[in-house]
Amino acid sequence: EVQLQASGGGLVQAGGSLRLSCAASDVTLDDYAIGWFRQAPGQEREGITCDSSSDGRLYADSVKGRFTMSSDNAKNTVYLQMNNLRPEDTAVYYCALKYGELCMKNYFDMDFRGKGTLVTVSS
Repeated sequence: EVQLQASGGGLVQAGGSLRLSCAASDVTLDDYAIGWFRQAPGQEREGITCDSSSDGRLYADSVKGRFTMSSDNAKNTVYLQMNNLRPEDTAVYYCALKYGELCMKNYFDMDFRGKGTLVTVSS
């Protein structure tokens, strides 16, 4: 059974950094498009970055230049390095996998979805 677990969230001041991890079990990451999503209080869940063989690595404008996704296939782990954090980045962050080559905009179109980790950015 494929399981995803995001971790690394916490409380950070504006301008600070965090690195989130997403550990995947029973899956070969090379076979999947990998996405990070987030949901801020009172808002819909949104995709912020995705990595796929067909689309490459994509970033939402809101995080471009500040967030970087990477992966360690040997550890079956995906990372999200978040720099220069802003209060508006406060959200629960989720990782998800989609079998194949395409990134999905909708979190619920992903095949495997992990539990989130909370990031709180204070001003």
